[in-house]
Amino acid sequence: MIGKLKGEIDEIGEDHCIIDVQGVGYIAFCSARTLAALPGPGEAIVLFIETLVREDMIRLYGFASALEREWFRLLSTSVPGVGPKVALSVLSALSPAELANAIALRDFAMMTRAPGVGKKVAERIITELKNKAPAFAGEASSTIGLKQELGEGTAPAPVADAVSALANLGYARDVAANAIAAALKTAGEDADSAKLIRLGLKELAR
Repeated sequence: MIGKLKGEIDEIGEDHCIIDVQGVGYIAFCSARTLAALPGPGEAIVLFIETLVREDMIRLYGFASALEREWFRLLSTSVPGVGPKVALSVLSALSPAELANAIALRDFAMMTRAPGVGKKVAERIITELKNKAPAFAGEASSTIGLKQELGEGTAPAPVADAVSALANLGYARDVAANAIAAALKTAGEDADSAKLIRLGLKELAR
């Protein structure tokens, strides 16, 4: 099994790239997000690889980070009906942190931004991965607990009301939740919704 490739970019295609490793060209299928971040041909690159072996083929999938690869594994092996193609589509639309946020908040609209992901598939992803998301939240790990409470409807009323108020002003729910999480650190757990909204707006204005 190949777990990582270190070489030079030989070619970048619509859904893949070719990595030249000491004269051998490896085709790695990647998310649009990973492809967009690649350097130009001839430049050095390191890709984390997931190797898929079937009777009729061996296919490599490339990722900019180990965390992105872990999400690919979770999506393509833990969620019924979600294979490699849909998993790459999800990772093209959402970063690992955004994906963790969408699952925690049960944000179907955010999840269905990925081509090929309708409401039923989004619901399946959220249901199957809700308990695994915190371990793979990456940069969203500090607020993932609060977002799970919001998604499950168990967050304290002032917090839920403050997030809803910011969302009604046009902010995305994950952005609103981040702002209120920061406000909570300043105001304390006993703060009312009005104070949280005021501090949350200050966070958003920074």
